[in-house]
Amino acid sequence: MSSTPANHPRVVIIGAGIVGCSLADELTAHGWTDVTVLEQGPLPAPGGSTSHAPGLVFQTSPSKTLTAFARYTVEKFNSLQVEGVSCFNPVGGLELATTPERLADLHRKAGYAASWGVRGEIVSAARCKELWPLIDQSAVLGGFHTPDDGLARAVLAARAQMERATERGARFLDRHTVTGIEQEDGKVTAVVTDRGTFPADRVVSAAGFWGPVIGRMAGVDVPLQPLAHQYAKTKQLPELAAATPKATSEATPAAAPEATSEATVETTAHAATDASKPILRFQDRDLYFREHHDRIGIGSYAHKPLPVDPFGILPYDEARANDMEMPSSYPFTEEDWAPSWDDCRWLMPALRETEIEEGFNGVFSFTPDGMPVLGESRELRGFWLAEAVWVTHSAGVAKAVAEWMVDGRASIDLHECDLTRFEDAQRSPAYVRERGSQQFVEVYDVLHPLQPMEHPRPLRVSPFYARQQELGAYFLEGGGWERPHWYEANAPLVDGLRLPERDAWSARYWSPIAAAEAKATREKVALYDMTPLRRLEVTGPGALDFLQRMTTNNLRKKPGAVTYTLLLDETGGIRSDLTVARLAPDRFQVGANSPTDLDWLVRHAPGDVRIRDITSGTCCIGVWGPLARELVQPLTRDDFSHEGFGYFRAKETCLGHVPVTAMRLSYVGELGWELYTSADLGLRLWDTLWEAGREHGVIAAGRSAFNSLRLEKGYRAWGVDMTDEHNPFEAGVGFAVRMDKDGFVGQEALQGLATEKPARRLTPLLLDDPVAVVLGKEPVYVDGAPAGYVTSASYGYTLGRCVAYAWLPALPTGTGVHIEYFGEKVPATIAEEPLFDPKMNRIRR
Repeated sequence: MSSTPANHPRVVIIGAGIVGCSLADELTAHGWTDVTVLEQGPLPAPGGSTSHAPGLVFQTSPSKTLTAFARYTVEKFNSLQVEGVSCFNPVGGLELATTPERLADLHRKAGYAASWGVRGEIVSAARCKELWPLIDQSAVLGGFHTPDDGLARAVLAARAQMERATERGARFLDRHTVTGIEQEDGKVTAVVTDRGTFPADRVVSAAGFWGPVIGRMAGVDVPLQPLAHQYAKTKQLPELAAATPKATSEATPAAAPEATSEATVETTAHAATDASKPILRFQDRDLYFREHHDRIGIGSYAHKPLPVDPFGILPYDEARANDMEMPSSYPFTEEDWAPSWDDCRWLMPALRETEIEEGFNGVFSFTPDGMPVLGESRELRGFWLAEAVWVTHSAGVAKAVAEWMVDGRASIDLHECDLTRFEDAQRSPAYVRERGSQQFVEVYDVLHPLQPMEHPRPLRVSPFYARQQELGAYFLEGGGWERPHWYEANAPLVDGLRLPERDAWSARYWSPIAAAEAKATREKVALYDMTPLRRLEVTGPGALDFLQRMTTNNLRKKPGAVTYTLLLDETGGIRSDLTVARLAPDRFQVGANSPTDLDWLVRHAPGDVRIRDITSGTCCIGVWGPLARELVQPLTRDDFSHEGFGYFRAKETCLGHVPVTAMRLSYVGELGWELYTSADLGLRLWDTLWEAGREHGVIAAGRSAFNSLRLEKGYRAWGVDMTDEHNPFEAGVGFAVRMDKDGFVGQEALQGLATEKPARRLTPLLLDDPVAVVLGKEPVYVDGAPAGYVTSASYGYTLGRCVAYAWLPALPTGTGVHIEYFGEKVPATIAEEPLFDPKMNRIRR
């Protein structure tokens, strides 16, 4: 059968839950109308997570991307109706604090809301009582009220979007169980079901907790762990019955708050009276509440994780035959519920006079980092994932995936959700199960932005790990790597330093030793473990032309040159930043950011180019500081003088007995080199440098000092300071773009931008108070109104002020602004960058 035209591909979506229905609606709205949605259960409530979801939509998240997903979901569902019934009930949201720590966290959450454009305010205990009369006011210290949050009627929303997509040409087929994915030459060709085969140019797995099952059929790993979650309903409460008109019908059973398998629609009377009070979170006890007419529905994350094997979940009919309401509804475990019921009755005295009428354990999906899994597989072209998505984010995810499929990119940054983001070490079934279970435990925890996972650790260590332990390294974790943030061996260097006291929050995962390490780097020399930074080797006769086409800067230089450059998408958005060292005519070493960079380059590489990830087989030490040359030069016969080894140059040499690739780069603003060698020689390299550096006062320094030093120089961190939502000129990295270079990706989109004044820019701020500290993601106020948000922040020990970078409207240097930190407005001033050594004298000496 011949393929359809490229602009009208045949799309098969697996799963008709809220994600599959939303995606069909979005795709058909974009003009892709040859869409078939396959579902193994009955429609419109096929028995997956959507069918039992309680529908709570709290928009605010530490993730800007998740917040954008939720905002669009609220906007869209508010606009949808079925038989006159709205698909969203905007009752608002209320999060309670019963401890000072939680109240402080709610202030932080209110900051996120202001940063991401969500209406919200901190309210008093008395106001909490007004909003939810059943709570014991004396137990509450305050709350966070978000008036635009509310309840998504997930089954209705799925049906509304199903009907719209059908009108545009899509078809929805229930009772079709997928049994296989056909492919040819690495590309998907069809979906096989028990009722026939459906040819496809694109296949999207939106199967929810069955995602790993579908993925295995396609040969695609889906790092997702289903877990069961308790939900219960009380008996009728007189306090609610008196205030709630009796519903004329009850379309939702106790075991499924939204709909049963037989339900097709909630009646107008039912929907109009299902809830009037805000959805309520009691996160200090891992509980949430919502009204169901004259009853209260209660969900609990307080119980132990209950992992579910996705390959053991029964199909719809088998589940019904085994007396299950639906495949996603497991029997209620009373023993897990008892402590939560005591907490419920402590918060709401009215519950002491009633009992739980019925409940269930509902299955839904978690990933190792708690984010969705989205995007096209490289192993099987045309096979897409839209998995681990909750109702809260469903429409927003569908919009982004549809844009990605149709236009080649989404309108918002998705790097946190990209299916390629996980390291190989993070994809083992044991890791996915353990980390997915921990994500369940931490759903309502107060989490510090630097807080590392506790298990499984250590997972990945550099060759220097033993020496770092001997020096008392304090390790945090990233990408599975153990990363030293400071070394207790340097504690004596703190003596005599005058440092401002920190508040309890900013003092977590921080030590004054970081200040001593930063000072030693500025004054002497320090060793930094840079092994976790990703390294790619690009080789072959077409390597230069390929990298020239993929990146913004000019790489057509003689071997030995190192170039800072950018990866852009077609719209000019920054996908990543790279350092590219040309080591030979056809051999390059690329310093990248994440597995997603590797995926992007491999997808675009021609046949005469080979790309290999060499990170695990190599290691790197940054030797930085004014005495770096005195340390390194005696170890080699090669000339490491400024004239003999210039800035942004590379040289393959030997230091003592160790062959190294030396690159004269510095991300701390000091003289020095990145020194690379193979992993088996890493320990010898460390020992060689350590012994040679003793006479120069060498220390080992950690990432806490590193982050402070790089911010003083204004060096950007991709994924934090800039993403594909930003172009190079507004992000302050336009110097890495050569517009006169022929034909690089994104060049056309940048035409004219280089000479235009950007409307917004990544802006350096110095906090006015030398004691004040912020950490990142806080809202920035200009003339009293939120105007942007902080990306990176750290105390600048050299400058004696906290440095913060923020996305703001273009404003003159010297403009005063305020950063909101835990509810307090902290004054700051827009500064000129770079803040430290603007003439680059310290690096180029």
